[in-house]
Amino acid sequence: MTKIFDWPPLWLALFLAVAWGISALLPMPVFGRFGDVLGGALVLLGFGLMGLAAGEMLRARTTVVPRRQARQLVTSGLFRLSRNPIYLGDSLILLGACLWLDTAPALLLVPLFIWVINTRFITGEEAHLRQAFGTEYENYCAAVRRWV
Repeated sequence: MTKIFDWPPLWLALFLAVAWGISALLPMPVFGRFGDVLGGALVLLGFGLMGLAAGEMLRARTTVVPRRQARQLVTSGLFRLSRNPIYLGDSLILLGACLWLDTAPALLLVPLFIWVINTRFITGEEAHLRQAFGTEYENYCAAVRRWV
């Protein structure tokens, strides 16, 4: 897959489309109204995390685009709680959509999505940050978990 199409929002869109397909092909309503409310809340929370984290990165004048070299190590705001709040937001959006679509089998997509994000993006980003910021990044990793 070329790098131009290897971008986290596209992966999220693909997984959301698969979740929608599963809900259409294998309707298994188990969550009902609870799934609608919780799913909607998780989607909103996910978008909120993404927006706040992107804002923090923009304030630090560093890139939000994966695979671009960061100019600053952002450790403030949501980054005090998670090293990857944007990816966490993506995962919450997918989880929320699965609940809202009321399709239990699609929930299996969430750990698969997390694995894809870890292997395709986070591992490389961490290597770049480690190289660029050395001990400062190592100390940050020791203090803040990768996801939550």
